[in-house]
Amino acid sequence: MAKSKKKSNKKLKAILISQIILLTLILGALAVYFFGGYAKKIKELRLEADQLVSNSTEETFRASQTSVVYDVNGKEISVVKGEKDSYYLTYDNIPEGVKAAIVSIEDKKFYKHRGVDFKAIVRAGVAMIRNQKITQGGSTITQQLARTVFLSNEKTWERKVEEMFIAAGLEKRYSKEQILEFYLNNIYFGNGYYGIEAAARGYFSKSVSELDLADQALLCGIPNNPTIYDPVENPENAVSRRDRILKQMYDDGKILWDTYEEQTQKTLTLKRPKRKKYDYVETYTYYCATRALMEQNGFVFRDEFADQADQEAYEAAYDEMYADCQKSLFTGGYRIYTSIDLNIQQELQDAIDNGLSDFTDTTDEGVYKLQSSGVCIDNETGHVTAIVGGRSQDFNGHTLNRAYQSFRQPGSSIKPLIVYTPQLERGYTPDSIVKDEKFEGGPSNSNGRYSGNITLRYAVEQSKNTIAWKLFDELTPAVGLQYLKEMNFAKLDKRDEVPAVALGGFTYGVSAVEMASGYAAIENDGIYREPTCIERIEGADGTVLYEAAENSTQVYEQNAARMMTDILKGVMTVGTARGLDLGAMPSAGKTGTTNDHKDGWFCGFTRYYTTAVWVGYDSPQEMKDLSGATYPGHIWQDFMKKLHEEKEPLDFMPYVSYNDSIHVAEPEPEEVPEEEPEEEPVEVPGEVAEPEEPTQPETPIEIPGDTDSDDTPEPEEPQVPEEPTEPQEPEEPDEGEGDVIIID
Repeated sequence: MAKSKKKSNKKLKAILISQIILLTLILGALAVYFFGGYAKKIKELRLEADQLVSNSTEETFRASQTSVVYDVNGKEISVVKGEKDSYYLTYDNIPEGVKAAIVSIEDKKFYKHRGVDFKAIVRAGVAMIRNQKITQGGSTITQQLARTVFLSNEKTWERKVEEMFIAAGLEKRYSKEQILEFYLNNIYFGNGYYGIEAAARGYFSKSVSELDLADQALLCGIPNNPTIYDPVENPENAVSRRDRILKQMYDDGKILWDTYEEQTQKTLTLKRPKRKKYDYVETYTYYCATRALMEQNGFVFRDEFADQADQEAYEAAYDEMYADCQKSLFTGGYRIYTSIDLNIQQELQDAIDNGLSDFTDTTDEGVYKLQSSGVCIDNETGHVTAIVGGRSQDFNGHTLNRAYQSFRQPGSSIKPLIVYTPQLERGYTPDSIVKDEKFEGGPSNSNGRYSGNITLRYAVEQSKNTIAWKLFDELTPAVGLQYLKEMNFAKLDKRDEVPAVALGGFTYGVSAVEMASGYAAIENDGIYREPTCIERIEGADGTVLYEAAENSTQVYEQNAARMMTDILKGVMTVGTARGLDLGAMPSAGKTGTTNDHKDGWFCGFTRYYTTAVWVGYDSPQEMKDLSGATYPGHIWQDFMKKLHEEKEPLDFMPYVSYNDSIHVAEPEPEEVPEEEPEEEPVEVPGEVAEPEEPTQPETPIEIPGDTDSDDTPEPEEPQVPEEPTEPQEPEEPDEGEGDVIIID
C-alpha cells in the first residue's frame, strides 16, 4: 500500500513538473511572439493565406503551371509540364481503396480535424527530440495540399505557419471530399507523375480503377518520399510500405484480415509505357535547373565526407531536396533561360553523328553500340553552350546523357590537369629537362624505346608516360587529385591515390562535362567556373528566383596555366594531335586513350570555346583503331572548324618566361617526327584490374581501375641517347602500380 502511494506521488510529481515546463514554454513562446517582432509577421502571413484561399476556385486545383525552357537566343527549347491536367479524376471516380489507403497512412484524423492536427505536430516534435531525427510527419492532408499548390518547398518557419493558415482556410471553403479530390490529383508520385491516375498509368499502364488493392496501396505509399519509395529504383522499399499501409487499413477496420493476407502476398509487376523522348539538351537542362533550385533553397553541395554515415546522410538529404525541386520544376510555371545555343548544339550533334556513321550495330533495345559524347563551353562565360550525350536516334524514353551521366577512364587527357600544370606551378618550365627512361615499377613507352634527356614540352607533345608517372609521384597523388577536387570532379575515390592515375587509371572515371570544365580552367588563366547551362530562372510572375553567379576558383596559377596552354599548342602541331589543328585559328589540346583502345578522348580549346569529346562502347570493349587522335580528334576538329569559320584568329596570352635552374641538362637532339607513325601498344605487367563489364548499356558506366595508356603513338622517337643501357627486368610490382600498357 505504501509502495503504491509512493508511486502515485511520483507520478503526480512528474505530471506537475511537465505542466510547469509546458507552461514555461508557452509563456516563453508568447513573449517571443509579442516582443520579438513575430506578431506582425504572423499577421501578415495570415492575411496572405486568407487572400490565396479566397482567390482560389476548383479550377485552381486542376491547372498545371507550365515551365518553359529557352536557349541563349530566346528560342524555346522545351515545355516542362506534369500530367495531372489530362488525368484529373473527380471524387466519385477515385476508387474507395485509394481513399481509404491514403487516409490510413497519411492522416488518420482527416475527417475530424479542421486542417491542422496539433496533437500530431506535438507527437512529431516529441519523436524528433527522442530519436534525434524526424521519424513522424505532422502535416495533414490539407496542409500537404496547401504546400503543393500554393507554396514553395522552402523549409522555414514562415512557410510552415502560412501552410497552417492556408489549410485552415481551405477547410472552411471546401468540403472534405473536395479536399481529398484536390489532394489525390495534385500530389507528386515520383518520376514526373502528378496525381493518382497519372501514376497508375505511368507505373502500370492501367487506370487506377483497374488496379487491385495491393497496387493502389503501393501508389499511396509513394508521396511520403518519392525517392525512397520509388517502385522503379527501390521496389523493396515500395512493397514494404505497401504492406504497412494494408496493415494500417486492417487496423482501422477498412479491410478484413483475409484481404490483408491476400494482398500482401501479391508480387509487384510494373508495366511502364513508352514515354516521350527527352533529348540531351532537355535532360541536362532539367538537371541543372533542379540543382539551381536546390541552391536557391539553401542546399550546400558536397563531394567530400567525414565517413560513411556522413555520406549517407548527405545523399538522403540530396535525394529529398532534388525530388522536391524537380517536382516544382514540372508545376512551378518557371521561365528557364539557358546558355545553350541550339545552332551550336546541332553542329556538335552532326559532328558526332557523321564521325561515327559507319558504325551501325545496335543493341537489342535498338541503341547504337558505339557511342560518343561531347561538351562545348563558352570561354567568355564558362557556361555550357552545347551538350551531346550520344548519337542521334529515333528512340522513345529517357535517353542516357553520357556527357554528364557516364563516367569513363580519361587516358592521358588527364595529364595536364593533375600532373603538368601543377608541376609548372612548382618551378618546372616548358624547357625544363626531364629524363625519359625505363625504371622499376613504372610504365613503358609504346615502342619500348626511351629518349633520355628531353624537355618537358617534348614529353607532353609526345605523351611520355614515364615522365608523367615520375612527376606525379614527385608531386604525390593526393596533391595532384586535390586539383580535381577543387573543380568538383564527382567520382573521385580514396583508391585513386596511386601513380597509375597520372595516366588516367581511376576507380570510376570522369565525365565529358568535367573534362571540358577542367580544360576551360586552363584556358581561363587557371580560373575554374562551375559548368552549368542555367543563366536565370524566373517565376510565373516574372520574379527572378535564381541568377547564375560568377562562382569562380583560382585552381591553377595564371602563369602555369599559360605555360600549359603554350605546350598544348605544340601537341596540335608536332605532337600526338598533329593534323587536328584549326588552321589559322590558334588551338591547344590533348589526346587520351585507355588500355585495349576502349575509350578515346580529345580535349582542346581556342580563345573562344573549349570542347571535350569521348568515344567508346557503353559496355567497354576493344576497338583496335580507336585512339584520341582518330574518331574523337576528328569529331573535335570537324565541330571546332565550323564553330570558328567566321571568327577572327586570336592567339593565347603569353607566359612569363624564366629559367629553371634545377631541372637542367643537355637534352638529346630531337628529330623531326615522321608523317604517319604506327601505333602499337606494348603489353607489360602490372596493369590495374579491368572492371566487370555491365550488362545494361543504357545506364551510366563506372569503370574501376582501368589503367590508362594514351592515344596516338609517339612519332619516330628522337635519337636514342648515347651509351644506352638495357633496361633491367623489373621486380614484381606492388598492387596498383607497376608497368602500364602504353599507346601514345
